Amino acid sequence: MERMAKERSGADDPARTLELLWREPGQGGPRRGPKQGLTVDAVVQAAIELADSGGLDALTMRSVAQQLGVTPMTLYTYVPGKAELFDLMLDAAYLQMPRTDHTAAPWRTKVEAVARENRDLYRRHHWVATLPTTRPPLGPGLMAKYEHELAAFDGLGLDDVEMDAALTFLLGFVQSVARADLDTQAAARDSAMSDEQWWAANAPLLARVFDPARFPLAARVGSAAGEAHQGVYNPEHAFSFGLQRILDGLTHLIVSRSR
Repeated sequence: MERMAKERSGADDPARTLELLWREPGQGGPRRGPKQGLTVDAVVQAAIELADSGGLDALTMRSVAQQLGVTPMTLYTYVPGKAELFDLMLDAAYLQMPRTDHTAAPWRTKVEAVARENRDLYRRHHWVATLPTTRPPLGPGLMAKYEHELAAFDGLGLDDVEMDAALTFLLGFVQSVARADLDTQAAARDSAMSDEQWWAANAPLLARVFDPARFPLAARVGSAAGEAHQGVYNPEHAFSFGLQRILDGLTHLIVSRSR
């Protein structure tokens, strides 16, 4: 029977997880079981591939074991359970992220690069956007990511707490847009229609029940936005518009600090 675990990162034994996260590169952990040569790295990579193709719902210790050609009991000698596996997967995804060298770039370019790098991460690994990380894995991947991203805010006159808060605010925005994008894609799959097709199919019903004279502002703005986006939501516009507003707000903060 598969071990029960909460569907979030950081739900495991921190001491055991840190030991696994900071293992030497290529270290395989326990060597018991019939599958000689199996490593923790191989287990994590197999889990990432399953989550990439089928989402977190497709990820079980049994499915990972089948992917690797071993029994679930053998798998537990490498990774204690699903919660630890989540932490390892997330840290591996962070460690593998491409990082733009923006040493000489203006600060807005640096911050925008950080935002786009994280958006690309969510596009490569959709499950990362939906995995709760209240207590993120404190592994080498997260530390490398944090160090790289903080550098975009370094030297701007912000204190250390403000630098951390600015980065957290930026990353929260990117994650929220990524989740909305995933919801839009899921709706299109479930209905077998794009947003444009769905609205075209439901427009006659809406025209019968909606009174634009009663809601004039909603009618005018909603119509303009729907025409511009060819639907109720455009993830590209939401990302670009929101990112520029974050950069504008940070500009105001940085200027106030310089005074």
